Amino acid sequence: MSIITKFIITLGISYFILSIFGCKVIKTRPENTMIIPSKSFYDITAKSIDGEEIKMSEFKGKKILIVNVASECGYTPQYKGMQKLYETYKDKLVVVGFPANDFGKQEPGTNEAIKKFCEKEFNVTFPMFEKISVKGEAMHPLYKWLTNPSENGWNDKAPNWNFCKYLVNESGELIKYYSFAIEPLSEEITTQIK
Repeated sequence: MSIITKFIITLGISYFILSIFGCKVIKTRPENTMIIPSKSFYDITAKSIDGEEIKMSEFKGKKILIVNVASECGYTPQYKGMQKLYETYKDKLVVVGFPANDFGKQEPGTNEAIKKFCEKEFNVTFPMFEKISVKGEAMHPLYKWLTNPSENGWNDKAPNWNFCKYLVNESGELIKYYSFAIEPLSEEITTQIK
């Protein structure tokens, strides 16, 4: 058996295991959150895919769906659902994409290449940000906030694959975490926006 065949089989098994054990994971902020967040979501900044510094406060008054994205993942077609969600609810919701190469090295491109891919393949018009890290020591401050209960008030769930989703409400409070298996247009997400 060739090395390539072994790699493909291993990749297939890994994808199967992720699909089974990562499916439909949703974590919700407890009703009576005991921890008061130490940092405001609106104080966080990130660079757009074009290099412009953007403060999260620019999205104040709308819900924000934050997604770590990748161009070469089995879940990459979720870009289509993300775009549709953004178009359908853009008066109430902002969808933001954060490319990351942390899982399976599935986002190897430059910011320019990622932008071109998203526009050409999925007509993406929602805000895209520069490629970052969403785990480990190089984790971006936004993802530190999303995954640290002392900063966000309750959640410790970090992304475990591409296309994990975090929903922040109109007041800058983290209210939901969705695994990669939850589709952008799923009822679990849309009922939180309507």
